[in-house]
Amino acid sequence: MLRPKRMSRVSVTGSKRVMDEAIETVHDLNLLHVTDYDGSWEGFEPGDTTEGADDVSQKLVTVRALESTLGVDADDAGRVRILEDEELDAEIERIRTDVNELDDRRSALEDELREIDERVEAARPFAELGIDIDLLSGYDSLSTAVGEGDAEELRAALADADAVDAFELFEAEGYVAIFLAPVVDVEDILVGTPFTEYEVPTLDDSEATSPEAYIEELRSRREAVESELRTVEDELEELKGEVADFLLAAEEQLSIEAEKRQAPLRFATTDNAFLAEGWIPSERFTDLAEALQSSVGDHVEVEELERADYRDGSFGGGGETERETPEPGVGDPVAAADGAGEEVRSDGGYATDDRPMGDTEPPVEQDNPSGIRPFELLTQAVGKPKYTEIDPTFVVFLTFPLMFGFMIGDIGYGLVYAGIGYYLMRNFDSETFDDLGKIAAAAGVSTLVFGVLYGEFFGLHLDALPVVETVYGHPVIEKGLDPTGEEWAQAWFVITALFGVFHLNLAWVFEFAEEFTFHGLRAALEEVGGWLLALNGLWLFVFSTLGRETKPELLFEVFSAGEEAAFALGFTGFSPAVGYAGIAMTAVGIALLALGPTHELVEVHQVLAHVLSYLRIAAVLLAKAGMAFAVNLLFFGAYQDGEGFHFLLTKAKAPAEAELMFPGLIHGGAGALLGGIVVLIVGHIVVMILGITSAGIQSIRLEYFEFFSKFYEAGGDDYSPFGYERRFTAEE
Repeated sequence: MLRPKRMSRVSVTGSKRVMDEAIETVHDLNLLHVTDYDGSWEGFEPGDTTEGADDVSQKLVTVRALESTLGVDADDAGRVRILEDEELDAEIERIRTDVNELDDRRSALEDELREIDERVEAARPFAELGIDIDLLSGYDSLSTAVGEGDAEELRAALADADAVDAFELFEAEGYVAIFLAPVVDVEDILVGTPFTEYEVPTLDDSEATSPEAYIEELRSRREAVESELRTVEDELEELKGEVADFLLAAEEQLSIEAEKRQAPLRFATTDNAFLAEGWIPSERFTDLAEALQSSVGDHVEVEELERADYRDGSFGGGGETERETPEPGVGDPVAAADGAGEEVRSDGGYATDDRPMGDTEPPVEQDNPSGIRPFELLTQAVGKPKYTEIDPTFVVFLTFPLMFGFMIGDIGYGLVYAGIGYYLMRNFDSETFDDLGKIAAAAGVSTLVFGVLYGEFFGLHLDALPVVETVYGHPVIEKGLDPTGEEWAQAWFVITALFGVFHLNLAWVFEFAEEFTFHGLRAALEEVGGWLLALNGLWLFVFSTLGRETKPELLFEVFSAGEEAAFALGFTGFSPAVGYAGIAMTAVGIALLALGPTHELVEVHQVLAHVLSYLRIAAVLLAKAGMAFAVNLLFFGAYQDGEGFHFLLTKAKAPAEAELMFPGLIHGGAGALLGGIVVLIVGHIVVMILGITSAGIQSIRLEYFEFFSKFYEAGGDDYSPFGYERRFTAEE
């Protein structure tokens, strides 16, 4: 779980005569992460696509274009199909013809709609002016113009124009129609006067003369075009229903064919042989070797070149990845490349040294059980772990729901969160949403469990609810919101600080293990040992009685005994000797940091500040409890006595000796009751939403910033084997 699957670098060498069969076998197995040949071997060239690759690619482009036009997606899948080549070609051509015809009709109708809208918009000024369109053109002795401008400025400009003998202006809603004599260029006459001229609509074969009738005629035509367009879209939708499953199957089959035919581009080849390299989970090497032996017999050689150890570095980069020689008998060649007993040499397809095909690191396939795997989504939000890194997903699986559930801790909210997770899993055909739903469900279950421990249901105490109180006694733990139980609030601040110490210790232990593995004990002590000593030394001092008068008393009370203790463990602080030992550890830790990466001395405050950052867990716990309490207080009302506060669930008045906090909307009449119901529902929805945003974000922040930052870099290459997981087609 803490390491990815072990990977082996393997080679497949064989005669070109069997390359197609070998590609078919490797693709169907879907195991080999192929390394692209970089051209660095003398006598070898990248291969060429196999015959028909261009034709397959062109068909694939056509199918995807048809899917785009019809709006086909995975949700439209029907039955799984087996497609013959002849059926594929004929059906694609038939569908292409039908779709193109309907799409051309749709495009033409959409263009006509746009044209009609433009003509309606162009005729609008003329309708406002109320002048028949045929009166605005066709004169021998008059010039006309229609547009936008200030009528007074236009009159003044026309009156001052020597070339104008007479003119008349009509205006309405900011539009102006100009008639003037004799025939002149209106634009020249109005130079310097703001005026935007509109083109007079062409009536063509229209019988309308008034702009209103002209617009109405256009609108009627628009309705007819829209009706025709709906018919075409219905035909396209019907066609989509008929061919969607075929198109999805065709795309899948063509994608598989294209991938196979383009595979040789990634191989090293000569005239007679090919050589492919890649990565495979070490435990699956035998499956690859046996499959190729079964399909092409003695015409290929399959060899496990090396097993990648979990060490730092890269091929051709800074440092060298540790490689393990395969165990005796593992990884031996399956057969000679070109027939039994015949070795294919450098002029026939066999590399003369052990250099890999390219600069490459082993790809990463995270190795987590199915229940933990959804939490890889949170890890990969930062990045895929490197092959050489510890995978923190298991720790996230344990701590993220724990922190979330602790902060919310309510049966009702937990049921809602779990329900949201179930909804995401059931209603979205997406691996991401499925993982997100499982994470939400886990957080909901954790919230529910803590809700049982706290004894709360939507902020109400179970031991105060009618009927429930008879089967549920006093809660196991309390949130500490009640003033009579403030020791619980103090305890949570101490416990979350201790959780922070544990979480950071775990992070630096991971980093120590990696440094020890890669660079030895001295480097691990200098790089990480100082942090571990400083962290634990400081907090041993904090929880010791050395200098007790300067420390908060809650450190020594919440685990002691008596009324001040939330957990009666009898702990009242470590002895002063432990405190001195803690100071010494901190000093040694700082000294080790000074010997190693001295710039990290500036950040030594992390051992205090990052632990205190975990106090936000307790703060969110109290804040969310307070918000739920406020919502219930407004609806039910509450009173306070020497035993704490109590909601007015079964009575409308507080006892005489108690202090009334709020009478409650539920007891204030019909109008107040209706308003109270709205407050109750909306209030708890807001609390739940803020619970997701605050508890969720704070938990993620602690994972990423405080925990991951100590040891996790990410940046690994995803394991992407050569193959295809079929969804819409089946092999013959």
